[in-house]
Amino acid sequence: MAAAWEHFEHEADVGVRGIGATPAQAFEQAALAMTAVITDPATVTLRERVEIRCENDDFELLLADWLNALVFEMATRHLLFGEFAVKLEGATLTGVARGERVDVHRHRPAVEVKGATLTELKVARRADGNWIAQCVVDV
Repeated sequence: MAAAWEHFEHEADVGVRGIGATPAQAFEQAALAMTAVITDPATVTLRERVEIRCENDDFELLLADWLNALVFEMATRHLLFGEFAVKLEGATLTGVARGERVDVHRHRPAVEVKGATLTELKVARRADGNWIAQCVVDV
């Protein structure tokens, strides 16, 4: 299966799920799913590059840290991201997010993601060998 992302229902908030051949790829896809809560990732031009580093011994909490670091960068830099590259080494995640400043007319943001939560937080290998990385994001 190719890497993919999807949303899942959760009361008033939105679940984001990344699927990939590796945990890093699943983390990248979860980030794309989070962007897709706000806007169509295909509308985001890859003009700016932001580097992110997170550390956490708990793999699932590392996913939440990664997504929350992206939320912080989006909020403080007024950016949307459309492409992600993640490298996982032990308890350390190094990532690159590429995107551009928000253009309200072109991106038409649906909601603002306030943060990744611990609800439905899961990073695991599925029976088919692919990895999932998921949680609910607060909107």
